[in-house]
Amino acid sequence: MLSRTKFIGAVEIGTSKITVIVGQVARGRSLSLIGLGECPSRGVSKGTVVDFKAATECVHAALEEAERSAGARVGEVFLAQSGAHLEGFQNEAEVRVSSADNMVSALDIENVCGLAKSKQLPEGRMVVHHLRRPFRLDGRLVPDPEHLDGRRLEVGYWTVHGQESRIADHLHVIRGFNVRVTELILSSLASGSVMTSADDRRHGVLVLDLGAGTTDFVLYRDGCALLTGIVPVGGLHFTNDLSLGLRLNDQDQAEKLKLRHGRAVVTTKDRTEKLWLNGDLGIGDRQFPRLTIEQITAARARELLEVVRKKLGGNFDPEHTAAGVVLTGGASKLAGIEDLAAQVFDVPARLGEPPGWVGDHLRAPGHSTALGLLHYGLGASAEGSAARRPATVGGLLRKFFTAGN
Repeated sequence: MLSRTKFIGAVEIGTSKITVIVGQVARGRSLSLIGLGECPSRGVSKGTVVDFKAATECVHAALEEAERSAGARVGEVFLAQSGAHLEGFQNEAEVRVSSADNMVSALDIENVCGLAKSKQLPEGRMVVHHLRRPFRLDGRLVPDPEHLDGRRLEVGYWTVHGQESRIADHLHVIRGFNVRVTELILSSLASGSVMTSADDRRHGVLVLDLGAGTTDFVLYRDGCALLTGIVPVGGLHFTNDLSLGLRLNDQDQAEKLKLRHGRAVVTTKDRTEKLWLNGDLGIGDRQFPRLTIEQITAARARELLEVVRKKLGGNFDPEHTAAGVVLTGGASKLAGIEDLAAQVFDVPARLGEPPGWVGDHLRAPGHSTALGLLHYGLGASAEGSAARRPATVGGLLRKFFTAGN
């Protein structure tokens, strides 16, 4: 528990931009959002650092801007993790209750959790999160089995692991700013924690964070994260599709058309309707069929959501996802995306709204991951910490932040 005022940063190293939010934590309880820094990304592709020098310059620029905005020096940060190198698997274990009177002890809980987390990873991989599902005691769900009567105790974990070298690249970028990384947190968990309520997670909800280079998702059931995943497709792919389909040499022009006229569901009926690229009738201004623009963006949107549905497999069940789909991230601004999500997943879908304590200047969907880093990392969610906390990464953090490494 934090015992004094601290200034903590949330850092998202995204494909299109670097976002840093500074939070002031007073007496270990009260969180105030006091600073924001952003910088267009360079050296980052699909959530992965590909040019260390360029990425470092951008991250440091965003950190410095956030500190100026906050009027305070950041001492530690929560760092978002995304990218196709992250993978997950489910592992379950069960033990017989050891006591003669069949009362579950703390040792029984420790044993079954240890077994469920004991699967070895290939060389070069490291655990980022162990996400615990609810316990089962003699087949029934129980949030805390200690002191309950039963014979068979079961638990499962969704374990997320990543390539150690890729994670180390992110840590090296932060290290150059001389701040401590407190925790590595999956982007999907960060967004999910701040864009859903405890009731949503208990009833079952799927959160899709559509970024520029990746789409991160997390499926909740019975109040816990059931599984997470990443699709290396995001808003920039919509832009690229328009650039290729309309034969545009300028990505900025394709981005402009996407934001103004792109749709996730085709609504135009008139095949002859044309739209001007700039609307100023100047040199280079051109007309394009509205229908073609909608068809291009709608095709990519459907493909993306269907890939997510396929990755979820049998874990996704509309009957156990009563709270539906929540969409966030910068690419969720594509018109009609919630209508398409409702079709693909056969549940209600809505655009995510941050909690009321978030100020207007931070309510844009592109800020959801950074906001969630603070929310999740500081334990502001209502669930018990054992089911939420990320895996211990202290060994790797110490490796890169001490002893001159």
